[in-house]
Amino acid sequence: MGQDVTKREFSRTDRQLYRAKVRRSLDVFERMLRESRFDFKRPMTGLEIELNLVEVAAASAGEPAMLNAEVLERIADPAFQTELGQFNIEINVDPRELVGDSLDGLERDVRASLNDADAKAREVGAGMVMVGILPTLQQRHVTRAAFSTNPRYRLLDEQIFAARGEDLHLDIEGVEALSTYADSIAPEAACTSVQFHLQVSPETFPAYWNAAQALSAVQLAVGANSPYLFGRELWRETRVVLFEQATDTRSEELKSQGVRPRVWFGERWITSIFDLFEENVRYFPALLPICEEEDPLEVLERGGTPQLAELRLHNGTVYRWNRPVYDVVGGAPHLRVENRVLPAGPTVVDILANGAFYYGLLRMLAEADRPVWSQMSFTAAEDNFHEAARHGIDARLYWPGVGEAPAAELILRRLLPLAHQGLERWHVDRAVRERLLGIIEARALTERNGAQWQVATVRALQGAGRHDREQALREMTRRYTEHMHTNEPVHTWPLPA
Repeated sequence: MGQDVTKREFSRTDRQLYRAKVRRSLDVFERMLRESRFDFKRPMTGLEIELNLVEVAAASAGEPAMLNAEVLERIADPAFQTELGQFNIEINVDPRELVGDSLDGLERDVRASLNDADAKAREVGAGMVMVGILPTLQQRHVTRAAFSTNPRYRLLDEQIFAARGEDLHLDIEGVEALSTYADSIAPEAACTSVQFHLQVSPETFPAYWNAAQALSAVQLAVGANSPYLFGRELWRETRVVLFEQATDTRSEELKSQGVRPRVWFGERWITSIFDLFEENVRYFPALLPICEEEDPLEVLERGGTPQLAELRLHNGTVYRWNRPVYDVVGGAPHLRVENRVLPAGPTVVDILANGAFYYGLLRMLAEADRPVWSQMSFTAAEDNFHEAARHGIDARLYWPGVGEAPAAELILRRLLPLAHQGLERWHVDRAVRERLLGIIEARALTERNGAQWQVATVRALQGAGRHDREQALREMTRRYTEHMHTNEPVHTWPLPA
């Protein structure tokens, strides 16, 4: 989302040229796959965390702080970048191998970076909160005036609404209901997530992507952390349905015709990474038809590595929950699976526990003799995904060989042992995997993740008669932020007496 753009208007010729360039890049990408142009030596992992900025002044504490430009200026670290809303920033963590005690080192590095950044943010009156949707956020906070200054965001907004031809309808039925309209994509800024990256070879990419799709529902069930939007209690991971609706380019008529959405789980298991890029080109018109000067075929034929800028930009405007990534680092091309399923928070150690569970389970599912995707339909995986987003740890999920089961039971009886084995295959130290996967086990046993803690706290505060909903959300956010800074896992956080 954050790539800089300079062009402000697009002609019909721009779109024709871009389509031709994207298709040319797709042909070059296919040839690179066929000729084994990718040098894969060791699997590297990466991490991105999106953050909310909140006011710290007593009178407005916990409210969104529209200060990301000022905060980033104080932080002065290229690892921190803008996001869609002025109350959002993102940290990009340097990639590393998943071996030994590297996850412990990652935890220390992320905590140190975030603590330092938070201290600098407070110099301009802002604090940082890691949460899927900021509980104090109201609709008045998400208008075009809240966009970050990067022109890419306004361009995306213009192009999405040009395609739609009408306002967005946010219509979410959960514990409570929300029905409202928006004249921009600004509500998407409410969604703050964690992205786990894994570098893989072209040969193993399909297995790892299919595995990531299959386990995404389990990730959501145990890691849900977004139960409130605009003061309403909706889904346990409301971020999923909000993101799907807030960036939808389709009118009601196009939805009825079966036109595919830009935020997309997908519709089939794959046999090659090429399948996903080809779907992008075939199904989705350009939102940002910006062409670079590079001729990818000419670069390839003289022995160079093409950037495939148009193909990558187009891929960045199709919002898959598990996204294929083509990138070039140090002149060498590589491929990654980008897992975009989980919300931010509640703590750094919770994020690392989620990562350990994901990477361990992913390894076992991808390398299984009888893959899970050969035993369940793609539709079942998608149904699981939305069931988990709606109900979180209370979801009932289908799993081959088990049938339909409570998510907590499935995790404890079937999936945690696999995650342990997978981390062992990654050569993660035993003490590290037991500590992090122990957090996942405790969440499943207590049935308390971030969403459950938020809801239980708000209900307790309201039930005591001392707070209305808005006051309870603000007080809960204050307590959430305090607990977040302790780095104690969320299942240990106390509830109001």
